[in-house]
Amino acid sequence: MPRGATRISDLSEIVPVFPLSGVILLPRAQLPLNVFEPRYLNMVDDAMAGDRLIAMVQTAGGTSVRPDLASVGCVGKITGFSETSDGRYLITLTGLCRARLASELAVQSPYRQFRLDYGPYEDDLSLEPVDLDGFDRDRLIRALTTYLRRRQLEIDWDTAEQAPDEPLINSLSIALPFEPASKQLLLESPSLEARAEALMAVLEIDTALDPDDGEPPSMQ
Repeated sequence: MPRGATRISDLSEIVPVFPLSGVILLPRAQLPLNVFEPRYLNMVDDAMAGDRLIAMVQTAGGTSVRPDLASVGCVGKITGFSETSDGRYLITLTGLCRARLASELAVQSPYRQFRLDYGPYEDDLSLEPVDLDGFDRDRLIRALTTYLRRRQLEIDWDTAEQAPDEPLINSLSIALPFEPASKQLLLESPSLEARAEALMAVLEIDTALDPDDGEPPSMQ
């Protein structure tokens, strides 16, 4: 694959899948991963020997050995790699394009491989970050501030406040500990505008919960 994939034809149709609940990757965003299971160490070895592509896909039930998978994931390229003294791999995936899982291949490898359909997400291959017209950043910051305070989390506020729209929205969508269903909603949002609205809605719904009992406030 060329260094910068700009067309669907630049991407491999068959890609190994790394299934993780609560973890998503988005185009042009980066995801650090600590890989330690033997089958996924094998997967990284094979990817590094080839086109360095791995698809991140959330699990959706089933068994831990062979979980059911969400229908949409994101293909990333290994752009950072190191090995620890105890045999783990620390890798960075840079997101390229979302894709639908079309069919699973019958393979001998210990990890799963799928034929992917990139068609619905071809616009992901744009190389330019997007800035949003009319994006209510103040609303996002207010919701984010309350969310982080309730969960006793911290972020680098200087970086967040200076980040362009797309890196900010995507990095928060990836890094914040939302439920898997919320993560999938953010992943499958049809546009950056839709993802921004979904992100703010997820934050505001969380912060509307009563901190004492965890139940939504009465609407009566």
